[in-house]
Amino acid sequence: MSQLNQMELQNLRHLIGTEIVKARKFQDYSQQASDQALKNYFSQQATQAQRDADTIMSFLQETH
Repeated sequence: MSQLNQMELQNLRHLIGTEIVKARKFQDYSQQASDQALKNYFSQQATQAQRDADTIMSFLQETH
C-alpha cells in the first residue's frame, strides 16, 4: 500500500476524532435516556462509532 500524503493523514485523524466524539455522545445519551428502546439505540450507535474509529486506526497502523 502506498504512503498517505499529509492531507489524507490529517483527514483520517479528523475522522477518528469525529467518531470518538460520536461514541462518547451516544454513550451519554444512552445513560440519560429513560426509554429502553432509546437506550438500546444510542448504545448501539456508540458501539458502531467506536468500531468505526478502531477500523480507521487499524488502517493507519497498517500503512506505517
